[in-house]
Amino acid sequence: MSAENGKHPVYSNNDSSKVTLSNDEWKKVLPEDVFQVARLKGTERPYSSPLENIKDTGTYFCAVCGNPLFVSDTKFESGCGWPSFYQPVSKGSIIYKPDNTMGMERTEVECGRCNSHLGHVFDDGPPPTGLRYCINGVVLDFKKAQAAEKKFNEKGQ
Repeated sequence: MSAENGKHPVYSNNDSSKVTLSNDEWKKVLPEDVFQVARLKGTERPYSSPLENIKDTGTYFCAVCGNPLFVSDTKFESGCGWPSFYQPVSKGSIIYKPDNTMGMERTEVECGRCNSHLGHVFDDGPPPTGLRYCINGVVLDFKKAQAAEKKFNEKGQ
C-alpha cells in the first residue's frame, strides 16, 4: 500500500477531495471493527477505546480516509464512554444527518470526506459551543502534534 501510515491508497491527512467507494470496496481495505462502525453505522462498546483517555496534544483524523476531524484542545471528559469533543476542525469536516433510529431523535455525524459514520452530536456539551460530539474511537486515528512531541523529546523522556 502506498498511502500514509500504511493504510489504503485513498487515506490522506492532506487530500480533501471526496472519497466515494462502495461498501464492498471499503470492506476490502478496512479492518472489520472499523468497517462495522464506519460503513454499517455500528457502535463500539462504551469505555473500550484507548482514545477516550488520551490527553496528548494533537489531531484526531478519520480512520477510514484520514480527514482531519477534531483537535485535542476541543476534547473533554463527558463521562459518556466515548471520546467527546465540543467542536470539529472545520464546518466541512463533519456532515450532519437526522437519525431517528432506536426510538430516539438524534443527529448523526459523518466524515465530510468519505461519509463514514462517526457517532452523534448532542446539545449538552461545554462552552463555547454547548455541543458534545460523541465519537466512536475505532473510527479515529490520533497523531501527536509535532511541536508537542519535540518538546517532550527535548526533556529527555
